[in-house]
Amino acid sequence: MNKILTFPGFIDVHVHFRDPGVPEAETTASGLEAARRGGFAAVVTMPNTTPACDSPEWMDYQRKAARDAGAETILLPSACITKGRLGHEVADLESLAEAGAAFFTDDGSYVADDKVMEEAMRRAASLGMCICEHAMDPKEVKDGVIRDCDLARSLHLPIIPVSAETVAIRRDLAICRVTGCRLHIQHISTAEGVALVRDAQKEGLPVTAEATPHHLLLSCEEIPRNDANYKMAPPLGNNEDRAELRRAVKDGVLMFATDHAPHPAAKKALGFAGSANGIIGLEAAIPLTWVTMVEGEGMSPDAWAQAWWKMPRGILSLRAAARLDDARQTVVEVGDWRAIEVAKFASLSRNCPYDGVESNCWPSNE
Repeated sequence: MNKILTFPGFIDVHVHFRDPGVPEAETTASGLEAARRGGFAAVVTMPNTTPACDSPEWMDYQRKAARDAGAETILLPSACITKGRLGHEVADLESLAEAGAAFFTDDGSYVADDKVMEEAMRRAASLGMCICEHAMDPKEVKDGVIRDCDLARSLHLPIIPVSAETVAIRRDLAICRVTGCRLHIQHISTAEGVALVRDAQKEGLPVTAEATPHHLLLSCEEIPRNDANYKMAPPLGNNEDRAELRRAVKDGVLMFATDHAPHPAAKKALGFAGSANGIIGLEAAIPLTWVTMVEGEGMSPDAWAQAWWKMPRGILSLRAAARLDDARQTVVEVGDWRAIEVAKFASLSRNCPYDGVESNCWPSNE
């Protein structure tokens, strides 16, 4: 007999809807329908749209699109750290906070200028806001597309070293110590990066981080072929990285987030060397994190759920969090095992390596 579990509404604090910019990959309406089917009460959209969401007007554009869609899932826009996401000049954080930004991020780009990042974190701290960082230092990434593994060596692909993540995290932690700003590390991927976050939390710094379903489920050592559905930024880690990410989620060090990143088929058809980064994940996230962490690692259902609602809520601004007061609950059904069918997703894109993966936990949207 299947079991029905009810939790406070789950929040995905890391999604990419391509509106404005690339609506053939995902519109606000299709993204919110994918989120509803996936069991999410709310999602936070990233600002790497075209143009970038660096003004209250572009935040309003997204919220209007959500209203026009009549969506059940709440859309909470995040806003840029820097103008245009170019990394050169801090955006008008004060007006963005007043307009209800969930937090500040240049996701998809690392704020490489130390002085710019320090100014941003000082200003965000004075606003009581969180800075969320895409921790990949381009000086370390260079032209890399994958972590070191058998496939990378056989195809002679340029490597993204572990230092791409750890150099970025160390820099941001140093600024966090100086400014006291809340810092969130997005889509962490390495065991070494997790260790830095663990130590920072033990130190008492206001630091959080997230793990994606793909970094928890998959390993670069198991990539079957030159398939860009396994290409993302940061890249898949090795088996040791995956094991440490799972331990950190179970220990309450990391929360969940999908990094749902839709792309048109042509953008993912060129293998690792030439394809865009990212995969879709909203409609598979609950089944995958349950089977990985509850069934696989013995995490309690309540702790698993808190990594989807309580911990994510903690990085939101007060204005954004207030919008969740009337959010719907997340209901899941546990029992029958069945396979993920990507062809049936509501998302307009299909860049996803999860087809056929089985789970016994599914969102109930009746």
